[in-house]
Amino acid sequence: MLSEIIAQTASLLQIGGPVVTVIAGLSVIALALVLVKVFEFLSCGIGTAKRAGDVIRLWQAGRPGDARQRMPAPKSAAEKAVAVTLQLLESRVPRQDIEERVSVEATGNLHHFSKGVRALEAIAQIAPLIGLFGTVLGMIEAFQALQSAGTNVDPSALAGGIWVALMTTAAGLGVAMPVSLVVTWLEGRLEAERVAVETLTSTLLMQLPATTEDAPQPLAEQKFAYAR
Repeated sequence: MLSEIIAQTASLLQIGGPVVTVIAGLSVIALALVLVKVFEFLSCGIGTAKRAGDVIRLWQAGRPGDARQRMPAPKSAAEKAVAVTLQLLESRVPRQDIEERVSVEATGNLHHFSKGVRALEAIAQIAPLIGLFGTVLGMIEAFQALQSAGTNVDPSALAGGIWVALMTTAAGLGVAMPVSLVVTWLEGRLEAERVAVETLTSTLLMQLPATTEDAPQPLAEQKFAYAR
């Protein structure tokens, strides 16, 4: 079974020429990136922020010890932002400094998780263009053969050249469509993660003074204020 699949694939690559070979190479790269990014997003909980929300509820309830145990090793950008915010709150750092520190941390984490998404987006855009380019080249060759044949035209040979030319466009679209769907899902998760970072950290900081001139509340008073 596997040998038949390999033989058919090799035959298609030989018939399609270098254009189909390039598209096949892009499909392998895209598949590897998709597997890596989907596993990373699911394992780190990108776009869900459930653990981070549970930690905030425990903190607001005056249970900082349980909050730390709920998230011993933050993975997602939202979890890391909440962990940094709570650490700075316990150190009684002013609100403005906390916001700047969390903003820098969140920007770096979101950039890390977005790596590879742009490459998938580029593959989704260029694969159908490469396929169309192969179709145009194939049609040029087919009509050149038609012109050279003159009155002795073999319709079967002409049709064979045309379907081979159109195969490159089909191959490009076959790669681009699923990759586009995956890119849309990944970008949606990243946007949800960005919103979670903003909303969760704002929830923790809303009771703090807005300027560094105002002294922050003692930690015990902050916990009760969050619970109200």
